[in-house]
Amino acid sequence: MLTITSLRRLCLIEGISLLLLLGVAMPLKYLADQPLAVRYVGMIHGVLWLALVVVLIAVAWRHRWSLGRSAAVFVSSILPFGFLLVDQRMKAWDRQPEPHG
Repeated sequence: MLTITSLRRLCLIEGISLLLLLGVAMPLKYLADQPLAVRYVGMIHGVLWLALVVVLIAVAWRHRWSLGRSAAVFVSSILPFGFLLVDQRMKAWDRQPEPHG
């Protein structure tokens, strides 16, 4: 079952992959002429980001999130360290009762 907790965990993993891409793989490509780092880390990051979008849609649908709440999580996924900005909010949202339906 896709939960807010699983989305939070995926945000953390995806966020770390973005930091690795920008902070390790890109410098290796441009400063050490090692383009394979971007290829592999970039591919992993891309798959994680796509998974995050799918899980975000499912969790937002299940919990009847507003467009603004969903957009906040989405925008955080494209910002370095963005996952840290939304994590506390997602913890609070996780404590709210589930909608009945």
